[in-house]
Amino acid sequence: MTARLPVTRALAALMEKTTGRPCGIGELPRVEGKSGWELADSPYTILDSLPAEFGGPPLWDWHADAAWSYQITSVGERGDQVEWLADRVRSGVVGRTDGRWAHDLLIPEARVIDRELTYDAGGEPSVSAAGAIVSYVQRVTITVTPA
Repeated sequence: MTARLPVTRALAALMEKTTGRPCGIGELPRVEGKSGWELADSPYTILDSLPAEFGGPPLWDWHADAAWSYQITSVGERGDQVEWLADRVRSGVVGRTDGRWAHDLLIPEARVIDRELTYDAGGEPSVSAAGAIVSYVQRVTITVTPA
């Protein structure tokens, strides 16, 4: 079975490439600044792992497929900012051009066999009580098989 960490790192890299904004894995993203690593300015995305599904041979068999699920939270200061970022996330993960994925998701020793957007906040961003942070949630599943 394909390990999850390479999939997670590849998906975070894809988010950064297609959005042009930082992506944190399970935490606020950090960028290198003048005084070392600092919290990134908004907007940005946060990638969180969710429960996975498995198919094919028994899990101890390295030929088993794995469907790794993630939540991608777009965070910004305004609703239009997070919807713009969510559009870029959607395009990056499931966007297609001429019947092919618009963006490659390259994972060492694995082949992506499916990508699915399983949940989208549908244009209803969540605003914090203080009103300073707006977020937009999307969930995706990346199915991989050993290369």
